[in-house]
Amino acid sequence: MFCSEPEVVMTDEEFRLIRDIIYSHCGLFFDSDTKYLLEKRLAKRLPLHQLKGFKEYYHFLKYERRKDQEMSELMDILTTNETYFFREAFQLKALTEEIIPEVKAAKEKKGERTFRIWSAGCSTGEEPYTIAMLMLEMGCFHDWRVEIIGTDISHRVLQHSRKAVYRNSSFRTTEEHYKQRFFQEQDDNFKINDEVRELVTISHLNLFDQNRLALLGKMDVIFCRNVIIYFDQAAKKKIIESFYKMLNEGGYLLLGHSESLMNISTAFALKHLKNDMVYQKPCPAGGIS
Repeated sequence: MFCSEPEVVMTDEEFRLIRDIIYSHCGLFFDSDTKYLLEKRLAKRLPLHQLKGFKEYYHFLKYERRKDQEMSELMDILTTNETYFFREAFQLKALTEEIIPEVKAAKEKKGERTFRIWSAGCSTGEEPYTIAMLMLEMGCFHDWRVEIIGTDISHRVLQHSRKAVYRNSSFRTTEEHYKQRFFQEQDDNFKINDEVRELVTISHLNLFDQNRLALLGKMDVIFCRNVIIYFDQAAKKKIIESFYKMLNEGGYLLLGHSESLMNISTAFALKHLKNDMVYQKPCPAGGIS
């Protein structure tokens, strides 16, 4: 009879050390209830790097010259990336029928012709591509520069985003005419056409990286749906503060339907639209600037 090698157990101290180094890197927070999950997901990294235990793994993450690459691998392992096209339809209706027309009209008064939307935590890309399709459907941006930026911390999902090829599971709430207009069938999958892809830029980004955030520039709308639920209160405040700085005055922040800024920030105004409740960066004189 052969005996398998005993599993390596993560002590409470090792859990705290590894949890804290992940938190300092990107703000993802694991409380004590998630110790087992962290242990199981990281256990495979030990033999990969010929490490005997999690204490050695902590030192690897902290001091090894390959630590940045390893942390990048961890983001793929630890983040959840469930999404699909046209998610939260009521919010998208608010975007196309209320938010975009309001911001667009204010920009036209000032002679501006640039509209910028950021999908923060875009996962496999369905969200930024959905926004692009909706803006093309609106048909009122022919002489505008439209920029839709999708970012995520996971390199694995960004590779998927850039390929822009999707299976049927991504279309659970997609109306048929969108598939016919904006996709090409490819080996039982569907590839987004160039008209949509030209509006979207996909980029790697850690929301804790202030230097990279500054490079993105000002936004008119920021989507950050079902992302901040993975952060603790301090990290949420830091990220929302960054969003506030990056939004143009009068710009909008759209969170997931179960998320709010309660106890996080009072800087935004909660705006009751016909189709949804959203957050807006206030303007000095009530107008969008």
